[in-house]
Amino acid sequence: MAEQTREAAQAQELDRDTGRGLAHELVERLKERILGGDIEPGQKLPPESSLMTEFSVSRTVVREAISRLQAAGLVETFQGRGSFVLALPETTTTFSLEASQIRSHRDVLDMLDFRIGLEAEAAGLAAARRTEHQLKAIERALADFRRTSENPSRAVEADFAFHLKIASASGNRFYTELLGSLGPMVIMLPRTRLDASYSLGDATHFTRVALEHENIYDAIARSDPEGARAAVRVHLSNSRHRLKT
Repeated sequence: MAEQTREAAQAQELDRDTGRGLAHELVERLKERILGGDIEPGQKLPPESSLMTEFSVSRTVVREAISRLQAAGLVETFQGRGSFVLALPETTTTFSLEASQIRSHRDVLDMLDFRIGLEAEAAGLAAARRTEHQLKAIERALADFRRTSENPSRAVEADFAFHLKIASASGNRFYTELLGSLGPMVIMLPRTRLDASYSLGDATHFTRVALEHENIYDAIARSDPEGARAAVRVHLSNSRHRLKT
């Protein structure tokens, strides 16, 4: 009996070596259950505590996964009641882009150009529409990113979470859905092309990137759409310039 319990627990463990982040892996597991009919429309997702125990992940990972499921139109969350599965559309077309499709230096540059257009407008909308709750979520994501100065292995996921919270605050689920479908690979891949001097393990470089993030947050906090758009353009354009030639 104990052996069966251990096997069941192992079956639920997330793959921690994909480079896509635990939240992404948890989303994929829950999507399998939803799309496979194990959790039907109208049914409630398991509580956060149950998911934390089942998949051996933190509350932050669970909440991020549920946020991405919301962005994908698969669940709806009600304050104090939990998250419920929505009825699936008859036909579903999902934008997806795997890391393997970014094959060249040109592809990485083009992806950054794409992000500038996408995220600058999302930040502008976030500055105009964000709620205090959403602003607090962006602020927490920024603080979480700052803390990765002591643990650079978490920097990619924390960086992505910051950008995703801004997209969520835009009030337009398609920004969140599109950025969420890209996943942390949009942060990770450009970094594989950077000179060693631009590693986030380098204190000077980390401070510069953190300041760029702070400028974005500050513009959103003061409800300055043009300032937010400009701050995102500066941040991502700087990332583009830092790439190896």
